[in-house]
Amino acid sequence: MAEPKQITLGMDSSGPTLAVCAFDGHKIIALHHTGIKQEQFLLPLLQRALDKAGADLPDIKKIFIVRGPGRFTGIRISLTFASMLKYLNGARVLGATVFDILRFQVAHSHSFSVWKKANPLGVLAVVLHAFREEYFLQIFDGSGQGPVWLDKETLLARLAQRQEPLYCAGTDKDGASLAELLDDRYRLAPLAECRVQPQTLIAMSADPAYEKDALEPLYLKPARFELGK
Repeated sequence: MAEPKQITLGMDSSGPTLAVCAFDGHKIIALHHTGIKQEQFLLPLLQRALDKAGADLPDIKKIFIVRGPGRFTGIRISLTFASMLKYLNGARVLGATVFDILRFQVAHSHSFSVWKKANPLGVLAVVLHAFREEYFLQIFDGSGQGPVWLDKETLLARLAQRQEPLYCAGTDKDGASLAELLDDRYRLAPLAECRVQPQTLIAMSADPAYEKDALEPLYLKPARFELGK
């Protein structure tokens, strides 16, 4: 009799593309669907991934989700589904923000390693388009300061005020490069490092630290609230 599968599921529904990946201990099966009403496509997409892994829903023993920021409804899809798996399967639930996921990807990249060697005092800044002319920002400088939602002018001013070199990762409108937003005083991460990768979700799922607050969404507040601080 075959041993039961032990599946780790990665899931990102925070943006316009619903992404699901299943890891059976040997290979990652990754699928995605772009469009609205992601809740209608989640279960069919998940079943396709499980079929390819030769597994079924009860075989999911761990799930890693993206907690935000992003679309309110999209984030709730992942949180609700993860809560259901925790209740039905006893699955371990882990999760991280897009900021932490991009930090993980950048930290393990060759381009950042080379840049950091040349700029030992440099730090990572993650910039993500939020809405119209507004952006999310988190700077990983060891201060422990969390992410904020800023208008474009405030974002650019805040980056310009930094004294240390900045390595900037993230995306502009419609997933485009930050090259049109930021000038050449900043080193920009390759675009591949700036998108959530299935292998990253699986790799991060091995760290139990991400179980803390795994089901707590990160929505952030619009810039008009942040400016009053």
